[in-house]
Amino acid sequence: AGTITYRHVRDLDLPTSFPVPGGTWTPCEDPGEGPQVEGMVADPEHRVLYAAQEDVGIWRIPLKGAPRLIDRVKEYGVPAAYNPETDECEPTGPDPGVGGEHITADAEGLTIYRQDGGDGYLIASSQGDNTFVVYDREDPTHYIGRFRVAPGTTVDGSEVCDGAMVTSAPVGRFRNGLLVVHDGENSPEAVDENGEVRENTNFKFVAWEDVAQPLDLDITPGDWDPRD
Repeated sequence: AGTITYRHVRDLDLPTSFPVPGGTWTPCEDPGEGPQVEGMVADPEHRVLYAAQEDVGIWRIPLKGAPRLIDRVKEYGVPAAYNPETDECEPTGPDPGVGGEHITADAEGLTIYRQDGGDGYLIASSQGDNTFVVYDREDPTHYIGRFRVAPGTTVDGSEVCDGAMVTSAPVGRFRNGLLVVHDGENSPEAVDENGEVRENTNFKFVAWEDVAQPLDLDITPGDWDPRD
């Protein structure tokens, strides 16, 4: 009837502590808070949900079945404690060496570049080093590469990114797909009515071929001209 509805399928609680060599590790958070899920994206063809747990990593959650941690942040397992003076979590011990290699905490936004037949890519925001990590959609444990949205000649790049969205469909002049990323520290600085620097964020639009070509990723056929 042209309407959208939903039905409840399941509830799920992700772990808040994790086994590591020599004991159990609990990610450091602000007092009273547990490890937070930031970004999520559904993959309807594969019937799974991906969830980015900021200080832990990326979970693959099937509609039926147990969630699996497919990649960990580099800081996974590092003991830390909250310092109220700095309002930061600070390391209290050595790195046990059980973290991942690709994401620098926090793990943030997730998005899927979808192609016919279930092909494509899972893209994750690695907020700690201002990069984006690309995984194979068919096998998300397969790391493909990483990229950064760097400053251009007229606008700045993307830093402290909370989220992203990609499509393989043509969007206006972005004829071969479009990646939109959040920029948490937009430049130049903006000031409020009192002349004080205020929070300044926006979004950056990136042509998909600018991401795909350096990483040798697929480009959905279109009328793209390399001279544009």
